[in-house]
Amino acid sequence: MKPSSPPVEPGDLVELDITGIAHDGAGVGRYEGFTLFVSGALPEERVRARVVEVAKTFGRAEVAKVLAPSSLRAAPPCPVAGACGGCTLQHVAYEGQLALKRRIVADAFARIARLPDVPVRPVLGMDDPWRYRNKVQVPVGEEDGRLVAGFFAKGTHAVVDLNGCLLQPGPMEAAVRAVKEAAAELGIPPYDHVRHEGVLRHVVVRVGFRTGEVMVILVVTTPAVPHLDELVAAVRARVPGVRSIVLNVNRAKSSVVLGDQTRLLWGREVIHDELGGLRFAISPRSFYQVNPPQTELLYEQVRRYAALTGTETVVDAYCGVGTIALVLARHAKEVYGVEVVPEAVRDARRNAALNGIANARFEVGRAEDVLPRWRAEGLRPDVVVVDPPRKGCARPLLDTLVRLKPARVVYVSCNPATLARDCRILADGGFRVVEVQPVDLFPHTAHVECVALLENENVL
Repeated sequence: MKPSSPPVEPGDLVELDITGIAHDGAGVGRYEGFTLFVSGALPEERVRARVVEVAKTFGRAEVAKVLAPSSLRAAPPCPVAGACGGCTLQHVAYEGQLALKRRIVADAFARIARLPDVPVRPVLGMDDPWRYRNKVQVPVGEEDGRLVAGFFAKGTHAVVDLNGCLLQPGPMEAAVRAVKEAAAELGIPPYDHVRHEGVLRHVVVRVGFRTGEVMVILVVTTPAVPHLDELVAAVRARVPGVRSIVLNVNRAKSSVVLGDQTRLLWGREVIHDELGGLRFAISPRSFYQVNPPQTELLYEQVRRYAALTGTETVVDAYCGVGTIALVLARHAKEVYGVEVVPEAVRDARRNAALNGIANARFEVGRAEDVLPRWRAEGLRPDVVVVDPPRKGCARPLLDTLVRLKPARVVYVSCNPATLARDCRILADGGFRVVEVQPVDLFPHTAHVECVALLENENVL
């Protein structure tokens, strides 16, 4: 029998009830039995939606009109919230955002991990969920012959010009504005993200949340930037707290922001910040959580789940610049961190020295390669912490954890779907998923960070 075709086509207007929410914050509903993911829609709403994309088993649509609004719906305070692709949940009251994020996590464990009974605790939110970011990557473009900088419009490479963002603190806004204005005054050609022409691609700004130190990274297509000295002088004069100005060359025709070639133009190679009573050096390519107050909550949850007494050996896979490892080192016998990025390991070692921590060792490599070697050398960790990228843990690493049999695994994740997938694998290998604590590191977006505690039921 010939399979039936989808009941909708791109451009169609349809009415449907929204019954769920997807991991990206889109509402989920069914039209004549066909699943539609509707951006801008919320559970328990009835909407009129315009279909924009159709696949064999699902389609994507956008809200044309809300016919019966959810009690969670609110007016976005940002004037460009609808056009900008940065905030996807500003149309939801903050308490409602936390409820939706818990639902996303619980749905992932029920649907993907097939563990519907795992306790998912209420999301830890912020008292003031605005101006929390310590890093921003702003694309530069051209509009009507003038240089603009802001964020990409949703689903496009068109730059929405912004002179302020409610998620950015004042020093960050000042730095972006200074580069934008100075580059326009000096005639530095902005980058065209479609034709891949021009010079200035992105402005990346990092801010020490507690120190106030600012790093400005100019992402360009060539090291021969016209009027570069004048641009550096303008940034120094206009940005309070600037301590580092860096040039990064990215010639790739891709959406990756930073290229491989980095050169210090002025100031220091790093800025500093303080987190959990420790001081950290942050270089241009360092991974460092973007919301420091919530990161402290996150790491405190990691520490509680690790349940350290001072006698344990801890392994921190995907250790980055050593933030989690160094927080735990004060409560453990010894900590071993592994990370594939050499610059991050260098920063981790520097951060250990900066804080006088001598019981932490860091090594460059893939965790799935290094942990078996450490095991062969006699290392038997009591606790393993994993904090992988969005794609989750490499399967060989999960298999290694099953063989290592640590008493506890503490899994930190920015992607509930891959967290649930990996927890299923570990559960099949003898671990019990005790509970999951979501933490809202990214208010007004659909992203949610989680900490999951797994205990080994087969500890030797």
